[in-house]
Amino acid sequence: MRRIITAFIAIAMATSGLSAQNPVIRDQYTADPTARVFGGKVWLYASHDIISPVEPERRWFCMADYHAFSSEDLMNWTDHGVILTQENVPWGNPKGYSMWAPDCVEKNGKYYFVFPNAPAQGPGFSIGVAVADSPSGPYKAREKSIPGVFGIDPCVLQASDGNTYLYWSGMGLQGARINDDLTELVGSPVQLDKPLPAGFKEGPFIFEKDGHFYLTYPWVQDKTETLAYAMSDNPLGPFEFKGIIMAQSPNECWTNHHSLVQYKGEWYLFYHHNDYSPDFDKNRSVRIDKVIFNEDGTIQPVTPTFRGVGITKSSDTIQIDRYSAIYHLTTSLSFLDRSRPFDGWYVSLGAPGAWVRYDRIDFGETVPGKVVFRYRAKENCSVSLSTGEEESTGPFNLPSAKDWTTVKLPAGNQATGVKDLKLSLISGSGLELDWISFEK
Repeated sequence: MRRIITAFIAIAMATSGLSAQNPVIRDQYTADPTARVFGGKVWLYASHDIISPVEPERRWFCMADYHAFSSEDLMNWTDHGVILTQENVPWGNPKGYSMWAPDCVEKNGKYYFVFPNAPAQGPGFSIGVAVADSPSGPYKAREKSIPGVFGIDPCVLQASDGNTYLYWSGMGLQGARINDDLTELVGSPVQLDKPLPAGFKEGPFIFEKDGHFYLTYPWVQDKTETLAYAMSDNPLGPFEFKGIIMAQSPNECWTNHHSLVQYKGEWYLFYHHNDYSPDFDKNRSVRIDKVIFNEDGTIQPVTPTFRGVGITKSSDTIQIDRYSAIYHLTTSLSFLDRSRPFDGWYVSLGAPGAWVRYDRIDFGETVPGKVVFRYRAKENCSVSLSTGEEESTGPFNLPSAKDWTTVKLPAGNQATGVKDLKLSLISGSGLELDWISFEK
C-alpha cells in the first residue's frame, strides 16, 4: 500500500498558470460564461463585471467590455485581453455599461461574437454581432443590431438539420432561425417557455446531444436563480421540462448563468458565483464543474465545488482552501485581505481533529523530497498528511508564527501518481494555512 503525503490550502491568485480551482479567472470579475471549442482549445466568452464608474455609483450590473480567455486543459487560462468595448459598437450606447451575456460561434473561418447592449436610441436592449478572423479577435461590430430582436443573453445553435438558430431572453425565452451570416431572422420568433413551469427565466443556452435539443436556463423557482433544463426533438420545441441542473445558492447570490460544453470526451458546466464579492452579488466569477448525463439523456444535478476540475501538479502552490471536502465544525475560510479579494483565501483549522481534503494531485513518477507550508499560527502546531484510508505521514511540526511564514520539511513519503490528499491538525489550535507544495 502506497504511503503518501498531502496537504493543501488557500486559494488562488489570479494569474494564468495556476491549476484549476473555482473560480477559474482570478484577476477580474467574470460572469455569464459561454464556453466554445475552437481549434482544440476551450474558449471562454464572459461578461466583465466592474465597479460602476458612474457617479453616484450604480449598485447594479455594470459592464463596459468583453475579454476572451482560452485553455487547453481547463486549468491554465490565457487572457487575450479586451475584444470589444461599448465605445466600439456603432448602434450602442457608449456609456450604457450594458455589455451583458454574450456568445461566439465559428462559420467558414469567421468568428461571430453575438452580444446584447443598450441601444444609442430608445429603451431596452438589442442584440448585435461583431466579426473576426480569429477567436481572440480583434472583433469589429456591425453597424446595426439584428432587426426584430430585442432582449439579452443571446445563444447561437448550429443544428444538425443544417440550420442556424438564435435564442435570447426578452418577454420570455425566444428562439428563431437566423440566416448563415447572422444578419437577420428567418421567420418569426417562437415563444419557448410557455409549457415550462412558471417563474422568472432568462439566459437560454441551447445545445444538441444524441438527437436531443436541450434548453437550459436560469430559473427563479424560489428566491434566487437555479439552473433548469427542458428537452425536445426539435430545436424550436416544444420543450418538456426535466428538472434542475444546479440548485439555488445557499448564500443567496441572486443570479446564475451558464453554458455546457463537451471537451475531450467529458461534459462541463460553466457558471458563475460571487466568490470574490460576497457583499455585492453583481460582481461574479466563473466556475467550472463536471456534468454527468444519465442513459436516458437526462442530466444529473451538479453540486458546485471549490475544487473545480482538472489535476493539480504537486509542485504547484496547492490552494487548499479550494477544498474537495472539509471538517466544518472547526474549519473555516477567510480572505487573505478582504480589501484585495483577488489575493484569495486561507483555511483555518481551529482544533485537533480539524481537516481538509484536496483531490487529484499529480505527484508524477518521482517521490517528493520536501513539503512546503505557507502558514501562520498562534501556537506550535503539528499536522499529518494522508491519502484516504492509507497510513498518515507526519507529524509535521509548525512552530508558532505571527506573520505568514514558509517552511520546508522532509516529505518522508512514497507518493507517486495521482492522489487525493488530506491534511489533519494533530495538535495545537488556530492554524491558518495559505498553501502547500511539494519539491522533488
